[in-house]
Amino acid sequence: MNTATVTAELPRGLRMTRWSPRLVRAELLKVRKRRGLLAATLALTILPMVVAYVILAILHGIDPAKHGPAGGARNFADSLNFLGALTIVAGILVGATVGTGDLGAGVFRELVVTGRSRLALFAARLPAGLAFLLVPLGIAFAVTGSAATVLAGPLDPPSGRLLLHSAGWLGLSAAVCFVIALGVSSLISSRGTSFGLLLGWLLLQLAGDGHLAAALILPLYYLADATITLTRRIIRGEPFWRAHRTHFYQRATDHGFTVPGIIARVVLVNLALAILAATTVMLHSVPASLAALVTGTAIVGWSLLSFTRPKA
Repeated sequence: MNTATVTAELPRGLRMTRWSPRLVRAELLKVRKRRGLLAATLALTILPMVVAYVILAILHGIDPAKHGPAGGARNFADSLNFLGALTIVAGILVGATVGTGDLGAGVFRELVVTGRSRLALFAARLPAGLAFLLVPLGIAFAVTGSAATVLAGPLDPPSGRLLLHSAGWLGLSAAVCFVIALGVSSLISSRGTSFGLLLGWLLLQLAGDGHLAAALILPLYYLADATITLTRRIIRGEPFWRAHRTHFYQRATDHGFTVPGIIARVVLVNLALAILAATTVMLHSVPASLAALVTGTAIVGWSLLSFTRPKA
């Protein structure tokens, strides 16, 4: 007896073709239980804004003549541009994760038992995922707007109209990216492929807006890992198109690193790269961009090198 047969034998009253608030709450609870996804969303929204304004305030405190106040309408616009880019990443990440939850969570078995249509589950994921995404995004925007106003000093703070328009644009951008990622990942059932395609489009857009350094820094860890691994396999004459276990994070398990330890280290490296990328966007300086690229390369190189050595 297959899935279609069992579902067909269910009484009509048990076939749920519409989502309900109860189903939305259940989907929201499942998303909230993903601690890694929650941590990544917070790291992509709230934390970069806090760090960016702390850096700007410190620079202003050290040399007020060279570095203006941390707040003001201009810094608000710059920080909002970067928050918008990070929001797109967060929306893609959440949407791709939620959209591919069917296979990992056994949802197809749930369809057989309850008779719910997959369309109803997809519809329930829309408000659940948006609620999960928009709460930290709202906090990040509140931090940005408050800092730009309080730390403006003699500069003009962002107006109320600008704040309202910016909040609406940011929320709409997050919602659109989430829905696109949710739809793409649901169709192809692959979070990695969906995230890679959409993130590549984002990085090209970021570079096209004049933030080339940030577009290079953000994916630097993965670019270095993939490039070095592929080059090494080609030089050794290995069939590089076949599956393998020679990425740095895979080799780290052979040197005594635990999986949680590897994940934590990669997350910290990417967080440092995100902060460096935010710094290049906020400072608008060629020397600062070059320094951030060198620093990011050093951090990534140290991380990859540590994975090739036995853990102390």
